[in-house]
Amino acid sequence: MSEEQHATTVVLALGSLIRSDDAVGLFALRRLQEDSRVSADVSLVEGGTKGMELVPYVSEASHLLVLDAVEVGVPPGTILRLAGEDLKSLPGGGSVHELALADILAALRILDCEPKETVLLGVQPAGTDLGTSLSPAVEAALPALVDAAIVELERWESRPTLRPAVPKSTVEKGQAVPDVSRSRPGPPAAVPRPGLHSDSWLLTPVFRLLF
Repeated sequence: MSEEQHATTVVLALGSLIRSDDAVGLFALRRLQEDSRVSADVSLVEGGTKGMELVPYVSEASHLLVLDAVEVGVPPGTILRLAGEDLKSLPGGGSVHELALADILAALRILDCEPKETVLLGVQPAGTDLGTSLSPAVEAALPALVDAAIVELERWESRPTLRPAVPKSTVEKGQAVPDVSRSRPGPPAAVPRPGLHSDSWLLTPVFRLLF
């Protein structure tokens, strides 16, 4: 992306609304659409199960946030953040959408319009069979996923006055720094997953019980 282009933040949700937990990213996006903490200049894109045809929607993004269900063999409802070198390792076995995301990112590199930063926030599904509702574990993860998205948007937009509806942790280099502005203790540290770089992490369901 050239410096002359207007900086744009895009939130891209992937998934299928008829495959239960696979739709978690889409459900999160709809919550963000109603969330007053999201700036009006943030572009919210419901990508569904589309692939390369999404390139025009993200080609002018300076920052890209992707929301999706990601199968990584951890407890259902676990939130995973992938960024930097870990995203460059896609595709992988985590999600069929990762193949599409890898193609999109590769196309953006070829077109010389790769975002300055791309982050994937994924949720471990309990199941992706046919269905139109989320499992209890993934449904319970939605508020934390939305807040994690808000943290990323706030960081990119340098608006430290924004406060999440749920007490947050600011994630830096694989650790969660508790929000010291609240008297109630924040959640424990997010867990850097073995094999991931320092800007990726896992937030397990047991940690979110403290939110």
